[in-house]
Amino acid sequence: MSTSTLVPDRAAWREAVAEIATKAHEKLPESSGRIDSAVKLVLAGDVELLPDGAAMVASRSKAGTEYALVNGVCECRDYAQAPHHFCAHRLAAAIMRRVQELTPPQKEAAMPDGAPREPSPLTPDSSQTSDVPTGIPEALKRHVVWIQNKPFVRFSGLLELAHQRGRQELRVDWTFNDADLSLAHAVAVFPFGTFEDSGDATKDNVTKKVAPHFRRVSLTRASARALRLALGVEVCAVEELSEE
Repeated sequence: MSTSTLVPDRAAWREAVAEIATKAHEKLPESSGRIDSAVKLVLAGDVELLPDGAAMVASRSKAGTEYALVNGVCECRDYAQAPHHFCAHRLAAAIMRRVQELTPPQKEAAMPDGAPREPSPLTPDSSQTSDVPTGIPEALKRHVVWIQNKPFVRFSGLLELAHQRGRQELRVDWTFNDADLSLAHAVAVFPFGTFEDSGDATKDNVTKKVAPHFRRVSLTRASARALRLALGVEVCAVEELSEE
């Protein structure tokens, strides 16, 4: 008996990469070389998007080296000097996220050995795609992901919706840090009010690859919660999830 799994259509995936790269070149001409490097990283499969919103991107010059991107900050040396802090690794992660949004998964041909593959926890099945909670604004629906049969929204979607709703300011900073715990507080200012919330992170409630940088995760979680409060979004953000 054969089985099938959900995978992106390869041709459509490569076309989406090319399309996004073209737009990036138009918008960031000063980062042309870094964009080309980012595309190579994406096409080589050297970008891993983690469930908590962080990413791991391989180095193109140092074999075996990976850089963690948490809360939009990269560990590489080029990050500090790159225009707008768009190093190749940050660009690669951004391209990969956008590609995932543009290329819905397709059913793969049946596997001859009959052994089922485990689908990605972020890959919706046919029953889930038609069951997006009605309380989620239309602009956020393409940012919904499913993890263990429950819907979550991406932080990038909250930022996009906040911009549409006239976000005036988003301030976030740490309120406490020690070796084991990081606490942060965020303030989101809109024409219709000011909204505040907090977030926490420890080495144990983030993904293992991001654990060395867990303090940055508290900033993202606080920001996500403040934005959800302002936008009336009850569904949690992916970045708020704890590692289990």
